Amino acid sequence: MGTTRFWDALPAHARDGLRRAGTTAMIRPGAFLMREHTRAAQVFVLRAGAVKVWVDRDGEIAILDVLGPGDLVGEMEAVDGGTRHANVEALTPVEALVLPAARFRTVLDEHPGAAWAVAGVLAERLRDANDLRIAHFPDDPERRLASRLLRLVGRLGSPLKEERPDGVTRALDGGYQVQVPVTQQDLGRWAGMGRRKVAQILSSAPVRGRLTVSRNMIVVRSVDALHALARGEDWNGTGPHGDGPHGDGPFGDGLPQED
Repeated sequence: MGTTRFWDALPAHARDGLRRAGTTAMIRPGAFLMREHTRAAQVFVLRAGAVKVWVDRDGEIAILDVLGPGDLVGEMEAVDGGTRHANVEALTPVEALVLPAARFRTVLDEHPGAAWAVAGVLAERLRDANDLRIAHFPDDPERRLASRLLRLVGRLGSPLKEERPDGVTRALDGGYQVQVPVTQQDLGRWAGMGRRKVAQILSSAPVRGRLTVSRNMIVVRSVDALHALARGEDWNGTGPHGDGPHGDGPFGDGLPQED
Protein backbone atom coordinates (compact mmCIF):
# COMPACT_ATOMS: atom_id res chain seq x y z
CA MET A 1 0.00 0.00 0.00
CA GLY A 2 3.01 2.26 0.03
CA THR A 3 2.76 5.50 -1.94
CA THR A 4 5.21 8.33 -2.37
CA ARG A 5 3.87 11.51 -0.79
CA PHE A 6 5.59 14.57 -2.16
CA TRP A 7 5.42 16.56 1.07
CA ASP A 8 6.93 13.77 3.14
CA ALA A 9 9.76 13.27 0.64
CA LEU A 10 10.76 16.95 0.68
CA PRO A 11 13.67 18.12 2.85
CA ALA A 12 12.47 20.29 5.74
CA HIS A 13 14.10 23.45 4.34
CA ALA A 14 12.27 22.94 1.01
CA ARG A 15 8.93 22.58 2.81
CA ASP A 16 9.62 25.89 4.56
CA GLY A 17 10.46 27.48 1.20
CA LEU A 18 7.18 26.32 -0.35
CA ARG A 19 5.18 27.58 2.63
CA ARG A 20 6.74 31.04 2.22
CA ALA A 21 6.24 31.06 -1.55
CA GLY A 22 2.65 29.79 -1.64
CA THR A 23 -0.76 30.71 -0.33
CA THR A 24 -3.36 28.50 1.32
CA ALA A 25 -6.60 27.84 -0.56
CA MET A 26 -9.78 26.19 0.73
CA ILE A 27 -11.64 24.36 -2.04
CA ARG A 28 -15.21 23.07 -1.80
CA PRO A 29 -16.30 19.58 -2.94
CA GLY A 30 -17.09 19.50 -6.66
CA ALA A 31 -14.85 22.45 -7.49
CA PHE A 32 -12.05 22.03 -10.02
CA LEU A 33 -8.44 22.66 -9.14
CA MET A 34 -7.65 22.45 -12.83
CA ARG A 35 -9.35 21.56 -16.09
CA GLU A 36 -8.11 19.46 -18.97
CA HIS A 37 -6.57 21.27 -21.99
CA THR A 38 -6.08 24.58 -20.15
CA ARG A 39 -2.77 26.34 -19.52
CA ALA A 40 -3.30 27.69 -16.00
CA ALA A 41 0.21 27.54 -14.51
CA GLN A 42 -0.42 26.65 -10.87
CA VAL A 43 0.88 23.87 -8.66
CA PHE A 44 -1.07 22.52 -5.69
CA VAL A 45 0.27 20.68 -2.64
CA LEU A 46 -2.67 19.00 -0.93
CA ARG A 47 -2.69 19.51 2.84
CA ALA A 48 -6.10 17.99 3.63
CA GLY A 49 -8.93 16.35 1.71
CA ALA A 50 -9.07 14.29 -1.48
CA VAL A 51 -9.29 14.95 -5.23
CA LYS A 52 -9.90 12.75 -8.24
CA VAL A 53 -7.96 13.07 -11.48
CA TRP A 54 -10.06 12.22 -14.53
CA VAL A 55 -10.47 12.66 -18.27
CA ASP A 56 -13.48 12.67 -20.61
CA ARG A 57 -13.16 10.92 -23.96
CA ASP A 58 -16.29 11.25 -26.12
CA GLY A 59 -18.51 11.14 -23.06
CA GLU A 60 -16.68 8.23 -21.43
CA ILE A 61 -15.02 9.12 -18.12
CA ALA A 62 -11.78 7.48 -17.01
CA ILE A 63 -10.37 8.12 -13.56
CA LEU A 64 -6.58 8.29 -13.52
CA ASP A 65 -5.94 8.64 -9.79
CA VAL A 66 -7.29 9.73 -6.42
CA LEU A 67 -4.91 11.93 -4.42
CA GLY A 68 -4.82 13.00 -0.80
CA PRO A 69 -2.82 14.89 1.85
CA GLY A 70 0.83 15.39 0.95
CA ASP A 71 0.28 14.77 -2.75
CA LEU A 72 1.35 17.10 -5.55
CA VAL A 73 -0.98 18.27 -8.32
CA GLY A 74 0.15 19.98 -11.52
CA GLU A 75 3.74 18.79 -11.46
CA MET A 76 3.78 17.57 -15.08
CA GLU A 77 2.77 20.97 -16.47
CA ALA A 78 5.24 22.68 -14.13
CA VAL A 79 8.01 20.50 -15.60
CA ASP A 80 7.18 20.67 -19.32
CA GLY A 81 5.02 23.79 -19.62
CA GLY A 82 2.32 21.88 -21.50
CA THR A 83 -1.45 22.03 -21.23
CA ARG A 84 -3.30 20.27 -18.42
CA HIS A 85 -3.63 16.59 -19.28
CA ALA A 86 -6.61 15.93 -16.98
CA ASN A 87 -9.31 17.43 -14.78
CA VAL A 88 -8.68 17.56 -11.04
CA GLU A 89 -11.88 17.77 -8.98
CA ALA A 90 -12.29 18.02 -5.21
CA LEU A 91 -14.07 15.01 -3.71
CA THR A 92 -14.15 16.49 -0.22
CA PRO A 93 -13.33 19.89 1.28
CA VAL A 94 -9.69 20.43 0.32
CA GLU A 95 -6.96 22.57 1.84
CA ALA A 96 -4.06 23.15 -0.52
CA LEU A 97 -0.87 25.16 -0.75
CA VAL A 98 -0.99 26.95 -4.12
CA LEU A 99 1.79 28.69 -6.02
CA PRO A 100 2.60 29.57 -9.62
CA ALA A 101 4.58 26.97 -11.53
CA ALA A 102 7.50 29.37 -12.09
CA ARG A 103 7.75 30.08 -8.36
CA PHE A 104 7.51 26.34 -7.64
CA ARG A 105 10.48 25.67 -9.94
CA THR A 106 12.44 28.49 -8.28
CA VAL A 107 11.94 26.95 -4.83
CA LEU A 108 13.12 23.58 -6.12
CA ASP A 109 16.22 25.20 -7.64
CA GLU A 110 17.02 26.97 -4.36
CA HIS A 111 16.85 23.80 -2.26
CA PRO A 112 19.14 20.94 -3.31
CA GLY A 113 17.43 17.58 -3.11
CA ALA A 114 13.90 18.95 -3.53
CA ALA A 115 13.76 17.98 -7.20
CA TRP A 116 14.23 14.35 -6.17
CA ALA A 117 10.91 14.53 -4.33
CA VAL A 118 9.22 15.43 -7.62
CA ALA A 119 11.15 12.67 -9.39
CA GLY A 120 9.98 10.19 -6.77
CA VAL A 121 6.35 11.18 -7.33
CA LEU A 122 6.66 10.84 -11.11
CA ALA A 123 8.43 7.47 -10.80
CA GLU A 124 5.79 6.08 -8.42
CA ARG A 125 2.91 7.18 -10.65
CA LEU A 126 4.59 5.75 -13.75
CA ARG A 127 5.16 2.45 -11.96
CA ASP A 128 1.51 2.34 -10.86
CA ALA A 129 0.29 3.12 -14.39
CA ASN A 130 2.51 0.33 -15.77
CA ASP A 131 1.18 -2.15 -13.21
CA LEU A 132 -2.39 -1.26 -14.13
CA ARG A 133 -1.61 -1.63 -17.84
CA ILE A 134 0.05 -5.02 -17.31
CA ALA A 135 -3.09 -6.27 -15.52
CA HIS A 136 -4.90 -5.99 -18.87
CA PHE A 137 -2.59 -8.55 -20.51
CA PRO A 138 -3.93 -11.10 -19.79
CA ASP A 139 -7.11 -9.47 -18.52
CA ASP A 140 -7.11 -9.55 -14.70
CA PRO A 141 -9.93 -7.33 -13.40
CA GLU A 142 -9.57 -8.64 -9.83
CA ARG A 143 -5.98 -7.51 -9.66
CA ARG A 144 -6.83 -4.11 -11.14
CA LEU A 145 -9.66 -3.48 -8.70
CA ALA A 146 -7.65 -4.69 -5.70
CA SER A 147 -4.75 -2.43 -6.64
CA ARG A 148 -7.06 0.62 -6.78
CA LEU A 149 -8.57 -0.20 -3.39
CA LEU A 150 -5.15 -0.76 -1.85
CA ARG A 151 -4.04 2.57 -3.28
CA LEU A 152 -7.00 4.29 -1.65
CA VAL A 153 -6.28 2.64 1.70
CA GLY A 154 -2.61 3.58 1.48
CA ARG A 155 -3.37 7.23 0.71
CA LEU A 156 -6.57 7.97 2.57
CA GLY A 157 -7.27 5.08 4.95
CA SER A 158 -7.57 5.36 8.70
CA PRO A 159 -7.76 2.48 11.20
CA LEU A 160 -11.18 0.89 11.46
CA LYS A 161 -12.45 0.97 15.04
CA GLU A 162 -15.19 -1.13 16.59
CA GLU A 163 -16.83 -1.18 19.99
CA ARG A 164 -16.40 -4.35 22.02
CA PRO A 165 -19.20 -5.81 24.18
CA ASP A 166 -17.57 -4.24 27.25
CA GLY A 167 -17.95 -0.80 25.67
CA VAL A 168 -14.25 -0.33 24.88
CA THR A 169 -13.48 0.93 21.37
CA ARG A 170 -10.45 -0.60 19.71
CA ALA A 171 -8.84 -0.62 16.29
CA LEU A 172 -9.64 -3.70 14.24
CA ASP A 173 -6.42 -5.45 13.24
CA GLY A 174 -6.00 -5.14 9.47
CA GLY A 175 -9.15 -3.00 9.16
CA TYR A 176 -9.35 0.43 7.51
CA GLN A 177 -11.94 2.96 6.48
CA VAL A 178 -11.71 5.47 3.65
CA GLN A 179 -14.10 8.38 4.16
CA VAL A 180 -14.17 9.58 0.57
CA PRO A 181 -17.14 9.52 -1.84
CA VAL A 182 -15.78 6.94 -4.29
CA THR A 183 -18.57 4.72 -5.66
CA GLN A 184 -18.52 1.33 -7.37
CA GLN A 185 -18.92 3.17 -10.68
CA ASP A 186 -15.90 5.35 -9.84
CA LEU A 187 -13.86 2.25 -9.01
CA GLY A 188 -14.84 0.76 -12.36
CA ARG A 189 -13.85 3.90 -14.21
CA TRP A 190 -10.50 3.79 -12.40
CA ALA A 191 -9.83 0.08 -12.86
CA GLY A 192 -11.16 -0.20 -16.41
CA MET A 193 -14.42 -2.13 -16.02
CA GLY A 194 -18.16 -1.63 -15.60
CA ARG A 195 -19.96 -1.11 -12.30
CA ARG A 196 -21.60 -4.52 -12.48
CA LYS A 197 -18.20 -6.20 -12.83
CA VAL A 198 -17.01 -4.33 -9.75
CA ALA A 199 -20.09 -5.57 -7.86
CA GLN A 200 -19.44 -9.15 -8.98
CA ILE A 201 -15.84 -9.03 -7.78
CA LEU A 202 -16.83 -7.52 -4.42
CA SER A 203 -19.33 -10.34 -3.90
CA SER A 204 -16.78 -13.10 -4.56
CA ALA A 205 -14.17 -14.71 -2.30
CA PRO A 206 -11.91 -13.54 -0.77
CA VAL A 207 -13.48 -10.11 -0.16
CA ARG A 208 -17.17 -10.92 0.24
CA GLY A 209 -18.30 -9.64 3.62
CA ARG A 210 -14.89 -8.09 4.26
CA LEU A 211 -15.26 -4.98 2.10
CA THR A 212 -18.11 -2.48 1.81
CA VAL A 213 -18.29 0.28 -0.78
CA SER A 214 -20.97 2.89 -0.08
CA ARG A 215 -21.40 6.34 -1.55
CA ASN A 216 -19.40 8.11 1.15
CA MET A 217 -17.16 5.46 2.68
CA ILE A 218 -15.21 2.33 1.92
CA VAL A 219 -14.81 -0.09 4.82
CA VAL A 220 -12.09 -2.74 4.60
CA ARG A 221 -12.37 -5.24 7.44
CA SER A 222 -9.32 -7.20 6.28
CA VAL A 223 -6.61 -5.68 4.13
CA ASP A 224 -5.14 -9.20 3.79
CA ALA A 225 -8.24 -10.13 1.80
CA LEU A 226 -7.45 -7.35 -0.68
CA HIS A 227 -3.87 -8.57 -1.01
CA ALA A 228 -5.19 -12.09 -1.62
CA LEU A 229 -7.52 -10.77 -4.32
CA ALA A 230 -4.61 -8.98 -5.97
CA ARG A 231 -2.61 -12.23 -5.97
CA GLY A 232 -5.50 -14.28 -7.37
CA GLU A 233 -5.83 -16.42 -4.23
CA ASP A 234 -8.82 -17.47 -2.18
CA TRP A 235 -9.00 -16.43 1.49
CA ASN A 236 -6.79 -19.36 2.56
CA GLY A 237 -4.22 -18.46 -0.06
CA THR A 238 -4.55 -21.86 -1.72
CA GLY A 239 -6.25 -21.29 -5.03
CA PRO A 240 -7.83 -18.95 -7.57
CA HIS A 241 -10.38 -16.29 -6.81
CA GLY A 242 -12.84 -18.59 -5.09
CA ASP A 243 -16.26 -19.87 -5.96
CA GLY A 244 -17.35 -17.10 -8.35
CA PRO A 245 -19.54 -14.08 -7.99
CA HIS A 246 -22.78 -16.00 -7.31
CA GLY A 247 -21.55 -19.12 -5.51
CA ASP A 248 -22.11 -20.28 -1.95
CA GLY A 249 -19.02 -19.08 -0.10
CA PRO A 250 -17.95 -18.38 3.46
CA PHE A 251 -18.99 -14.72 3.34
CA GLY A 252 -22.57 -14.90 1.97
CA ASP A 253 -24.25 -14.46 -1.40
CA GLY A 254 -25.53 -11.82 -3.78
CA LEU A 255 -24.21 -8.67 -5.32
CA PRO A 256 -23.26 -5.92 -2.86
CA GLN A 257 -25.31 -2.76 -3.18
CA GLU A 258 -24.17 0.78 -2.51
CA ASP A 259 -25.92 2.35 0.46
